[in-house]
Amino acid sequence: MKVNIDISAEYREPFAVIHTDKVTDEIQRMIDVFSNSETPVTALQNEEDIVVLQPKDIYMVRVEDGDTVIYGAKQRYRSRKRLYELADQLGKQFMQISKTTLINLSYMDSIEPGFSGTLLLKLKNGSKDYVSRKYLPEFKKYLGL
Repeated sequence: MKVNIDISAEYREPFAVIHTDKVTDEIQRMIDVFSNSETPVTALQNEEDIVVLQPKDIYMVRVEDGDTVIYGAKQRYRSRKRLYELADQLGKQFMQISKTTLINLSYMDSIEPGFSGTLLLKLKNGSKDYVSRKYLPEFKKYLGL
């Protein structure tokens, strides 16, 4: 891949332009790296206090009884956002593993075989959930299996 860098005082914010004939896996990875726009998430603590969470502080997001629950290292928070909105906001370090669960890939601890072809994923904070069959191929691809 050919790379050109143009340094000039006229540029206030860095930007990237990619010229290509098609989007390959390599190009997609470059786009993902350059467009990584992880932003903080606001959530409720104790049903009234609003806290600001950085993506690195979030281990898992799960929908439980219609509420979106965010799991940190030791605490749970409630978000008013839907799961897909948080998935878009949190960035590429997070992966959906089931219809109701999003995990931070940095905090995976262990994986065990589950029932009916699923996998039980355990996180470093003790949280666990199953990788459903629908999301299993993408998860295995991430792990290189």
